Amino acid sequence: MPFDFKKLQIEGLVLVEPKVFHDSRGFFMETYKESEFGAHGIAERFVQDNHSLSQKGVLRGLHFQHRPKAQGKLVSVIKGSVWDVAVDIRTDSPTYMKWCSVELTEENKKMLYIPPGFAHGFAALSDDVHLVYKCTAEYDATCDAGIRWNDTDIGVDWPISEPIVSDKDRELPFLKDIKLQ
Repeated sequence: MPFDFKKLQIEGLVLVEPKVFHDSRGFFMETYKESEFGAHGIAERFVQDNHSLSQKGVLRGLHFQHRPKAQGKLVSVIKGSVWDVAVDIRTDSPTYMKWCSVELTEENKKMLYIPPGFAHGFAALSDDVHLVYKCTAEYDATCDAGIRWNDTDIGVDWPISEPIVSDKDRELPFLKDIKLQ
């Protein structure tokens, strides 16, 4: 099996660790295999890939898309390191408004699967972070949404005290002010 799958404390979140094969030339690993992911409960079809570049101290998020274009994401870092966060925004979930975080780095090569119904964000812990993620739905501007990164009702404990945040993210609403669909 080319992957180890570990369910996290919030239902639906899965930490994926690929098997990495090193030799004198470098390394090889599979980053996705439909049959393996499906056998471990991740059966969604991925339809879009995204790639972002961030400098140390940048905080992006907390982003999501409303239904019918809610996105699941398979997030990984190919250069640098991030503190990756998923917030449960499924109103019928026993873990509604709870969050989970993992450190994703180019060294550990771990990936985080975040199903639809979660908001996602990350803080860049190093310079020149290249974060990539597969999505289960294409981006749709009419469904684009987000939650303020420092929403005190959620209480994410970010590892950086003065993050660099875009104007768009700085002006996102608090979760209590969003009508979730």
